[in-house]
Amino acid sequence: MVLYEYPFNESIRTMLRLEHLFGRLNTLVPRDEAVDHHFSLVTLFEIMDVASRADLKSDLLKELERHKAQLQSYRGNPHVSEAALDEVVARIDHAFNGLNQFAGKAGQALTTNEWLMSIRSRISIPGGTCEFDLPAYFAWQQHSPDRRRADLAQWLSHLWPLGEALHVLLGLLRDAGMPHKVVAQGGQYQQTLPQGRTYQLLRVRLDDGVDLVPEISGHRLMVSVRLMRADAEGRLRPAAQDTAFELSLCA
Repeated sequence: MVLYEYPFNESIRTMLRLEHLFGRLNTLVPRDEAVDHHFSLVTLFEIMDVASRADLKSDLLKELERHKAQLQSYRGNPHVSEAALDEVVARIDHAFNGLNQFAGKAGQALTTNEWLMSIRSRISIPGGTCEFDLPAYFAWQQHSPDRRRADLAQWLSHLWPLGEALHVLLGLLRDAGMPHKVVAQGGQYQQTLPQGRTYQLLRVRLDDGVDLVPEISGHRLMVSVRLMRADAEGRLRPAAQDTAFELSLCA
């Protein structure tokens, strides 16, 4: 199954972008090649750029508090496991405390590192980090993988609390959605959303054997999914066939 996610608001859009970048870091940092650690730094700077929104940290802290209050309301419910509830609340508390202890925006402390900022200023220039432009950076790339990883771990320690908060929040959001099977008649599917409830994320799972791509649009009243197929030149064309897929709405 291939999973596609569609955010209903800018806050969730930012969170998904950051989650994507943290996932890339988790793939690149454990590798040994210098080029992988180069793109780890590229990703670090991208996270700093995306997380530069002034209200991002406060928004995440508020969302963690909201989820905690909602979960605490289930205390004493005979259908809810107290042990499971305690485990989730503990994860929320850990993420909240980790994010709250850092002053300012995510990665702000790294802006005082002149060496890193000299790389950041040139890394978006095609070929801008060649050895003749940044000899100190070239020398760093010749270090052993373990030494480079130790440096990366130190720099990334300023970002991991943000990554943990995102992991907890998006996990809670996704768990709130109940997947159900639907059919796109002639490649098109529309669903009216119930009023009085605000959804934040739409999840679509397609069988990877159908070789289709969903074009998703939505707002507070309706969601629409149009299934497309790439032609020989990669352009997407409507796939006018009945196709079943799995849909989840997460509030």
